[in-house]
Amino acid sequence: MVKKSIIALSALLLSISVFSQTEPAYKKGKFYALWGWNRNAYTNSNIHFKGNDYDFTLYRVKASDKQNKFSYHNYLQPNRITIPQTNLRLGYFIKDNLAITLGVDHMKYVVNQNQTVDISGNVRPGFESHINDDNSIKLTEDFLMFEHTDGLNYINSEIEYYRNFYKKDFLKVNGLIGGGAGFLLPKTNSTLMGEERHDAFHLAGFGLTAKGGLDILLWDLFFLRSEIKQGYINMPSIRTTADSSDKAKQTFWFVEWTYMFGFSWSF
Repeated sequence: MVKKSIIALSALLLSISVFSQTEPAYKKGKFYALWGWNRNAYTNSNIHFKGNDYDFTLYRVKASDKQNKFSYHNYLQPNRITIPQTNLRLGYFIKDNLAITLGVDHMKYVVNQNQTVDISGNVRPGFESHINDDNSIKLTEDFLMFEHTDGLNYINSEIEYYRNFYKKDFLKVNGLIGGGAGFLLPKTNSTLMGEERHDAFHLAGFGLTAKGGLDILLWDLFFLRSEIKQGYINMPSIRTTADSSDKAKQTFWFVEWTYMFGFSWSF
């Protein structure tokens, strides 16, 4: 899925670049705010765990996202709107068609339970029996549960370029491309080798992204937007237990599909 999404993103960026522009998609001085939701796919990841009495690496670990089933309770109830995988972004057009933005991609990353992966290094004394003769291990609940579910919070700034390729009356259809960088502030939900569950925000690393998208603007005020975003995540400092000496680190690529709505205005 990740490879197919990368190909789709490349095709989208190329198509935007060749469309003729009829007029500015958004004019200099415009602001916008958007809200929406996302789905994600992640590449396999090597995860290194280290503490006072263990030091081991799990290889090619599979993980999935965790979007909530649609309901008023989960998506629209004011005190629960941050429960699903969500996107919030604010933007300002410094030139016609060119915006700088600040946003939060609230994604979720869940290591698939009960998968069998390769392992190297030393686990905590008493857990050696979990390791198979071929140096593999099954990720059972009593050994490891590992999720960035509150969530994999990518706080970032991006630059976006827009191109209008259709306009009629109150309707504009725009393409956009962009990219940016930011930091990861996950709230990692982890249960590791008999320790109590740990779930706290921690500055864990950084991310880089590129994206393309389609924007439908109505009356120069309300818009619907969908984007495909490809990103790289590097987290060298993940908290896994209440003991600050227990840490994990991992890197992976992701593809994010967003579906959002928002408003644009000028002061």
